[in-house]
Amino acid sequence: MKCTHLIVSGRVQGVFFRANVRDKALQLRLKGYAKNLESGDVEVVAEGDEKKINELVDFIKKGPGIASVTGVQVKHKEPESFKNFEVRR
Repeated sequence: MKCTHLIVSGRVQGVFFRANVRDKALQLRLKGYAKNLESGDVEVVAEGDEKKINELVDFIKKGPGIASVTGVQVKHKEPESFKNFEVRR
């Protein structure tokens, strides 16, 4: 199992970005969360199969819905054994 930490920049708040990411992550059977940051960016942590995480990263880079993604920072981290994928405040 892999765990990836993303910081997503662009027009990603107030455009249902986190909800779209959650729906895609659930479809891919990934666990983790998507959370708005005070900077205007969104933090995404995804845990699961590496191939499925890569699919989620590609989805995020395209800017789901009406979001406009200008940058994605990707780091790998230790798995945290999340129970599901949720939208956090």
